[in-house]
Amino acid sequence: MAGLRSATVQDHVALVEIELCGELMIAASAADGERLSPDLIDEVLKVEPQDPTGAGG
Repeated sequence: MAGLRSATVQDHVALVEIELCGELMIAASAADGERLSPDLIDEVLKVEPQDPTGAGG
């Protein structure tokens, strides 16, 4: 049974990755240039900017 449980976790992670790739493809198809800027990629993926000091907060 342990094999089935790990496969379920991998499937969940794969589905999240597929969803994120889809969001990037939608953004890329709507973009004017050849490439998405790093800032736009972060916005699409909902990545928070890192604190350069490394302080949490």
